[in-house]
Amino acid sequence: MASPDARADAVLARAAASNDRDALEALLARHVDRIYAVCCRILGPDDAMDATQEAMLSVTRSIAKWDERAAFTTWLHRVAVNAALDEARRRARRPMPSDLLPDVVASASGIDGVADRLEVDAGLAAVPEEFRVAVVLRDLCDLDYAQIATVLDIPVGTVRSRIARGRAALAEIIGNPNDGSRRLIGSP
Repeated sequence: MASPDARADAVLARAAASNDRDALEALLARHVDRIYAVCCRILGPDDAMDATQEAMLSVTRSIAKWDERAAFTTWLHRVAVNAALDEARRRARRPMPSDLLPDVVASASGIDGVADRLEVDAGLAAVPEEFRVAVVLRDLCDLDYAQIATVLDIPVGTVRSRIARGRAALAEIIGNPNDGSRRLIGSP
């Protein structure tokens, strides 16, 4: 049985597909943070806002294409991932000045959680895109393997493989090479 939030999303999405502007605005307001979080983890904060706006525009344009066989949030994650990947492709075509290198943030205040989060975010940026997206959807968005397979349109076995490889790569990057099998964001 669907959760109350999932039922509310479905009701709002159906109304939005029927040109109910208030329902569309409520639906977007309800999920803008989720869209931004996905885009930010895939792209980093610099391009995440652009991707978030593109994702929200895409939802607005194609809400009628949502297939109610899948949860609205599953479809929304796919839209957000596609917008982030499109932005990454656009970013790759842009020239980047060589004097603008990312700064490494030191934790002088002793707040280890923030430093760890920044380290994970920086490490994620170095993980290959296909693995990074799978790890973000699993560990940040807390989607199960079947939902990720639906979002990425790949088999569940491939999802498992990409998550394992992504976690291992991230663990290697952040200096924890023997611990790539656990969830790196959120709870185990």
